[in-house]
Amino acid sequence: MTLTSGHLPATGTITTPGRSLPLRRLRGVGWIGYASAAIILAAVIVAVFGPLLAPFPPNQSDLSHAFVGGTASHPLGFDSQGRDLLSRLLVGARSSMLGAFIVVAVSITAGTALAVIAAWRRGWTDSVISSGSDLVFAFPGLLLAVLGAAVFGPSQWSAALALAVAYTPYVARIVRGAALRERSLPYIEALEVQGSSAWSIGVRHLIPNIAPLLVAQATILFGWAALDLAAVSFLGLGVQPPQADWGVMVSEGETGVLQGFPAESLIAGTALVLVIVSFNILGERLNDKQSKDHS
Repeated sequence: MTLTSGHLPATGTITTPGRSLPLRRLRGVGWIGYASAAIILAAVIVAVFGPLLAPFPPNQSDLSHAFVGGTASHPLGFDSQGRDLLSRLLVGARSSMLGAFIVVAVSITAGTALAVIAAWRRGWTDSVISSGSDLVFAFPGLLLAVLGAAVFGPSQWSAALALAVAYTPYVARIVRGAALRERSLPYIEALEVQGSSAWSIGVRHLIPNIAPLLVAQATILFGWAALDLAAVSFLGLGVQPPQADWGVMVSEGETGVLQGFPAESLIAGTALVLVIVSFNILGERLNDKQSKDHS
């Protein structure tokens, strides 16, 4: 039998709902969606190649240049330790983006797995997973990140894993509804009649068909994760100085703000705002497009 549509016609041919390529999902998000995607792409390029693009070592300090403004060779000037702000901004993009990526990857994977299992097995399995998700969902992400830092020590990894635990119930709750709707479609029953295993149906058909929803939610979560990780680093519980990170730069720039040199905090804060807002806007546009496609 050939899989071609979402119902079982008289001929006995089974078809699954159509899947669109990831790039095609960007169609219809509007000019602001395209602008957000361009900013995100630029941020990703900087995160990948930032250490190569940085004109100076990010931790190279020269106190004689503390709070010196922009020059031809140092266009963004220096921080309180006489370090080149442009180099720290470029290098700091990697840790800021990497931490958020870890949060999203872990939470999307774990949340999707729990949601699909709950939707497939239903009954007491669904009740246990839903109750456990509600329990974890009651704890704010930042609180779990602080607890993770207290238990495992301040670091980017402990903060990222703690936030991933906090985000997983949110993903599971959203994906569970979509998985239940997908589970009720005729093609799932037809595949079961053919003898396909639950694992095969879930991995080869159900999850790919809810992939657009996962992409939209992952985009939104990335913005949240970047914001939360920056807040954790600002509190001194995430990335540790002198490592370059946008959250650390905002925190270290407080000294300059009090002394009338707000460049470090403003530059890093602006980069964070641009990236976070871009991810949120694009995620919302993709989510709206997903909702319209299913209405």
